[in-house]
Amino acid sequence: MDTRPDIFDRSLRARRRDRMLPGFAAHDFLHRAMLDELLERLGDVQRDLPEALLIGCPDDSARIALEAMGKRVACVDPAFLAARKARGVQADEDALPFADASFDLVLACGTLDSVNDLPGALILMRRVLRPDGLMLAAFAGAGSLPRLKSALLAAEGDRPGQHVHPQVDVRAAGDLLSRAGFAMPVADGDMLTIRYGDIVRLMHDLRGMGAGNMLAHRPPPLTREVLMRAAAHFADSADPDGRIAEQMAIIYLSGWKPDPSQAQPARRGSATMSLAEALKGKAQ
Repeated sequence: MDTRPDIFDRSLRARRRDRMLPGFAAHDFLHRAMLDELLERLGDVQRDLPEALLIGCPDDSARIALEAMGKRVACVDPAFLAARKARGVQADEDALPFADASFDLVLACGTLDSVNDLPGALILMRRVLRPDGLMLAAFAGAGSLPRLKSALLAAEGDRPGQHVHPQVDVRAAGDLLSRAGFAMPVADGDMLTIRYGDIVRLMHDLRGMGAGNMLAHRPPPLTREVLMRAAAHFADSADPDGRIAEQMAIIYLSGWKPDPSQAQPARRGSATMSLAEALKGKAQ
């Protein structure tokens, strides 16, 4: 039994995802960017992968796109109302309630940055895949919100609180994929730039996409004075047109459930020519 304390407040995470639903369309740019890229990568796969598990269902866009590809889609979301709206199941990613080898494809869009046990979630995602099944995921990673972080640190002085979640970088994400047992693991990243007129609009977007502070141990809310200082620091980094370029670092993951049909690396010591012989041949 895992007795490690939760990093994120599971109940608050679910409530905030539910609260964002009515106005999500006005703040869905990050989700759309991640989903578009995942679907493009999936389109390059020369396999049917008919049974799909979709993790993260803030709207119908991903399910509709997958069904248009001819897939039968099961939805799961950490939030109750989101799962019910998608006719799916409410569950955290590190506690997926599906039998082993149930799906050909797992697609997780925008939720893994706030799951308590990311290594465990990846292991479960591999387990629910059938042999030679594919996992694709996207989430916000290390390097996100540098302007906001800097402004909050400067505004709070010597005793800053942790208002932004801890984040995984690309290298660590790739290591986790390998440790979870995926074959042909790939982790890469992209940077999305969003330009804001002020810090309030940025915070409004974060709340609107359900990305507020969900840490189990949160600092007190920002006071009006601290928020005003943070707004001034944020504005100091404005471009000549008065707008501030904030960034979201997106991590993309892909991996396959191991299967004997997949290409395997050559067995150590199986080469029929030595390196010295190969180099000698090139020198001639």
